[in-house]
Amino acid sequence: MALPNIFTKEVSEKIIQRITNLKHNTNANWGKMSVDQMLAHCNVTYEMAYENIHKKPNAFIKFVLKMLVKNVVVNEKPYAKNDKTAPQFIMKGCKDFDLERKRLMDYVTKTQQLGENHFDNKESHSFGILNKTEWNNMFYKHLDHHLTQFGV
Repeated sequence: MALPNIFTKEVSEKIIQRITNLKHNTNANWGKMSVDQMLAHCNVTYEMAYENIHKKPNAFIKFVLKMLVKNVVVNEKPYAKNDKTAPQFIMKGCKDFDLERKRLMDYVTKTQQLGENHFDNKESHSFGILNKTEWNNMFYKHLDHHLTQFGV
């Protein structure tokens, strides 16, 4: 089953509405992150796509990620609850809820406006070249997982 296309205005607006429904005190249905940490955690995916602030893996680590992790991230199968995450995605301490929420909504909007053709055959930070479907699955699945985690 194909995942909803986050590059469409309809799907990105639904995601933004779900993000808007989060409150400072929204509790997780599972996991250890607070809502502000979850928003910062979700921003990392977009930081890796748009910003040059995360260390890129060396050739060996990138090969391992491509062989062992990529398919889990870009396929259509939902993530399991409490899966392990990469070190860059682990959030500690309090984050600025309003700032992180705005950043995430801005990233979703930017991604939709750039569109799927912008991402088709673009190199990812950790997995090499991804096609537009793989990019969509990576973006959508991760957001859906964590928004569901927080009940929105």
